[in-house]
Amino acid sequence: MTTPRKIIVIGAGICGLSSAIWLRRAGHDVTLVDRDGPGAGASYGNAGLLAQWAMVPVNTPDLLTTGLKYLVNPNSPLFMQWGYLPRLAPWLARFVGNANPRDCRRMIDALIPMVTDSVDQHIALTRGTRAAKWVITSDFGYAYPSRKAFDADAFAWGIKREVGMVPTLHEGPQVQEIEPMLGPSVGCLAVLEGHGHIADPGAYMADLAEVLRDEGGQYLQREIIDITLTDGRITGVETDQGPMPCDHAVLAAGIWSKPLMRKLGIKVHLEAERGYHLHFVNPSQMPRHPLMISAGKFAVNPMATGLRCAGTVELGGIEKGPSAAPLKLIRSHVNKVFPDLRADHVEEWMGFRPSTPDSLPLVGELGGTGVFAAFGHQHVGLTAGPKTGRIIAGLIDGQRPNIDLAPYDANRFHASAR
Repeated sequence: MTTPRKIIVIGAGICGLSSAIWLRRAGHDVTLVDRDGPGAGASYGNAGLLAQWAMVPVNTPDLLTTGLKYLVNPNSPLFMQWGYLPRLAPWLARFVGNANPRDCRRMIDALIPMVTDSVDQHIALTRGTRAAKWVITSDFGYAYPSRKAFDADAFAWGIKREVGMVPTLHEGPQVQEIEPMLGPSVGCLAVLEGHGHIADPGAYMADLAEVLRDEGGQYLQREIIDITLTDGRITGVETDQGPMPCDHAVLAAGIWSKPLMRKLGIKVHLEAERGYHLHFVNPSQMPRHPLMISAGKFAVNPMATGLRCAGTVELGGIEKGPSAAPLKLIRSHVNKVFPDLRADHVEEWMGFRPSTPDSLPLVGELGGTGVFAAFGHQHVGLTAGPKTGRIIAGLIDGQRPNIDLAPYDANRFHASAR
């Protein structure tokens, strides 16, 4: 181990919590800082899936064709707040620009090592701690209306097969034998074995914060106002409760990392995908394993606190509150695929997925500042958080991980913010 350093981790979502825990285990003096409680943002409201299968980005080569169809179809899982489009346009142009065979393959090759060992990474992070109980190994099923609909997903399944993820197909009445909760609208179920999920993302984040404390780290609820650089290197951060000196900082604040990057004079191409969930409290039925409902592009996770149905993409920034249409769409599809589902009540939630134009996170040091980025994971933040934290801890200790970090280069969007 190198000389212990004083490190401030900014952001108490899964990436910040994981970074803080692994840095503390390396012997450093670690303080985790967030303006809210642990996992108050996307790390709380996500689908709770350890999506080892999520190595195909949204911006595949058919994006323009499918995206335009989705935008003009009110029953599609893609929504746009059109008033935000002028501000979104530069990011969107880069996002669409990556939707070609060469760049799509590049993104896939970079996502594979980041997500495919997620269950093992979560187990390693939590082994022997109070947080271990929330990590559940499970199978994962893709629910399709028909075999034809499954076959139409040939591109994504071809990529999964490349890494050894070969589904077991069930058709017709077999679907309901495997998953009795599914209604007759589902005629094909593709099951992947050996995956996992989190039984309660909010409780998991809270327990991870306690794990950090148990292991000698600190958690402080403060707002970061500025980052102090001396001769180009970080020497501290300014908070709403005063300055905090440090040798290094980890920026893991999700979409809120964007304004802090500006404090460093860096403009990062980061936008929010507004994600939604419905959480059915005390449901009358629960699926045996987590599911992806292909018709509505949303995930279903049986949790300790109820049944969560999460998905859709809405582009529209972070300033406006939830829209009614995405929640209405999820509810409509839930009623169709789970016709007998009842619940005491249904909670609604909306949060922000931090998304880059190339669907890859920013992981690594920002120039020579001593500030390390750990954000921008789009749909796979929970999945890749523990591995990201482990990589960051190794980099600060001067260790190169056995993974090519070039695709996640934190400086690849570097441009002057002034």
